[in-house]
Amino acid sequence: MHRVLAIFAAVCLLAAYTGQPLLAQTSAKADICAAGDDSAVSAKQRVAACTALIGEAKDDALTAALVNRATAYYYLNKMPQALADLDRAIALDGKNARAFRERAESYRVVGKLDRALADANDAVRLDPSDAQAFDVRGNVFNNNGQYERAISDYKEGLRLDPNSAQLNLDLGVAYYFRGDYENAIKAYGESIRINPKRARVYTNRGAAYKKLGRTDRAIQDESEAIRLDPGYPEYFDNRGLSYSENGDYDRAIADFDQAIRLKPEANFLTNRGDAYNEKGEYDRAIEDYNRALRLNPGFYLAYNNRGAAYRHKGDLDRAIADYQQALRINPRLDSAAENLAAVRQERDRRQLAGGGSAEPSFDCATAKRAVEKAICSDPDLVRLDRAIDDAYKAALAKLDRRGVARLRQQQRAFLATRNKYFGRTDYHLKERMEQRLLVLRRTVG
Repeated sequence: MHRVLAIFAAVCLLAAYTGQPLLAQTSAKADICAAGDDSAVSAKQRVAACTALIGEAKDDALTAALVNRATAYYYLNKMPQALADLDRAIALDGKNARAFRERAESYRVVGKLDRALADANDAVRLDPSDAQAFDVRGNVFNNNGQYERAISDYKEGLRLDPNSAQLNLDLGVAYYFRGDYENAIKAYGESIRINPKRARVYTNRGAAYKKLGRTDRAIQDESEAIRLDPGYPEYFDNRGLSYSENGDYDRAIADFDQAIRLKPEANFLTNRGDAYNEKGEYDRAIEDYNRALRLNPGFYLAYNNRGAAYRHKGDLDRAIADYQQALRINPRLDSAAENLAAVRQERDRRQLAGGGSAEPSFDCATAKRAVEKAICSDPDLVRLDRAIDDAYKAALAKLDRRGVARLRQQQRAFLATRNKYFGRTDYHLKERMEQRLLVLRRTVG
């Protein structure tokens, strides 16, 4: 009898032992699933907890778990998964304002602004007291360049939630893009008052100060952003640009160094190249521009700025080639067009002063082809032809037997194409000659 009682007691104890932790585990999963982005719980942990709940939950609990998992997927930049969960949540509950709000934000991030606006409108309609819904719709308007409507939504959100640091930050962004830097600074300042530990707001306010010419104030804010988040390379890059504006190139280079150490990017390298350019260290500048272009061959600013370095070094042909390449990538880059015109004039002045031959590589007196006559009639083309011939001969002197044969074949092909296609509207003689010169000089090294 005593033994039987002991067995029953053990069973009761076991039931008591297993039942309560199961309830606790379910509650814990729900808490983890519902945790916010700023919590100590990682996004991956949130996804795992929500996934476990979704397998068990029904009705409202299932909808909530789907929306929560979508927000975690959003944080992990897994937008297809986030949108799939939100589509499912809205199919289960077509009046769930939060689901519409989160899907609006997800559509905005992937660039589907029309769908984002439709969902944001539904979120506001379903819950007009939700400040975050106005924030999301304001962000969509901001992305559309509709800054007045964005500002109106942010202000309505702040009426509903006056202590929202995020709404003040977003309001500052809208003012900044509208060109109202004073009000942007005020909005950023209010965001900092509410939450003084967010680095992004300081660097944004620094950008607004810089637009007003208050570079020293910009540096103060950028320094605070770095103090709060020293692992973010853009903050060092921003401060480096401010130091450059102040003419403090050594400090600028130190900041660009750190940005590049954290994350080598074409724009960081180009900015450091610009600082070296300003210091007169042209070879180091060119080295940075070269690295930038290896990372991003389409970065036209690196071509334009490398052209400036070559111009300072007196290598006008390479400068011209770089300005032309910048314009090929971005035909609207006015500074490159102006630089190109100025360098061409400079090269013409040097030639007139006796810096180059006044004759092409052939005898103009016996020229019969139309293209040769065109070259003889244009001093710029004469100099290009002479430069091509000089570079060709220099290349021949450096190559082995096979290289010489290959180069001669290429040169004959260039001349044959020039002679055949000159006069056609789609054949630009000067541009083709400049391209050939650049190729030959690269061969020489």
